[in-house]
Amino acid sequence: MNKQKLVVLTGAGISAESGLKTFRDTNGLWEGYNVYEVATPRGFAANPQLVLDFYNLRRKDVAEAKPNAAHIGLAELQNNFEVDIITQNIDDLHERAGSKNVLHLHGEIFKMRSVLDENTLYEIYGDIHVGDTAKDGGQLRPHIVWFEEPVPMIEKAIKIVATADIFIIIGTSLQVYPAAGLINYAKPTSKKFIIDKKIPYTSSLKNLITIESGAIYGVQELRNHLKL
Repeated sequence: MNKQKLVVLTGAGISAESGLKTFRDTNGLWEGYNVYEVATPRGFAANPQLVLDFYNLRRKDVAEAKPNAAHIGLAELQNNFEVDIITQNIDDLHERAGSKNVLHLHGEIFKMRSVLDENTLYEIYGDIHVGDTAKDGGQLRPHIVWFEEPVPMIEKAIKIVATADIFIIIGTSLQVYPAAGLINYAKPTSKKFIIDKKIPYTSSLKNLITIESGAIYGVQELRNHLKL
């Protein structure tokens, strides 16, 4: 028997329960930084070392964090469903929890690339400094999609969402576009779940169940709805 296709969109709320903060919780500041100074191309152009240091610290934070029960619960859904995870998060907690099909919309903290070539990626677990260059001579930068940059993986994500029998949104405010618009590509017939401490506004979607809670409890509730 073919497994149902289950697609999950995750945001900062699921990583927050592993201790990783999001700037949206702190009035536009991310670990005390103005987000436009550390997460835009113009910020990088103005002060590249500040930006590199910021992401060097984020890389350490992610390395020390551990997947929580929500990450693990989603990975366990692979036993019963064909699961794709689309995440807005730059950490690797889904992969470490055991999820096999993970699409990162906004990049990955443990990868870097040249400013001259966005397609050739290198692994990075230490620090990046001004003067560190790729083979093409370009300064290395984090493989992160900053504000004011296009989201190259969004078309692939749209295609995945359109195949979902069950579409689940966890821990995202649905305020960052284009990711927030993905829910509009789910089939009208698909079951839809939104799990968040504060359920974001959605238009009149059909087959929608909301679970107003944090990610860990919410994934437990989801499993009850899925009769697992």
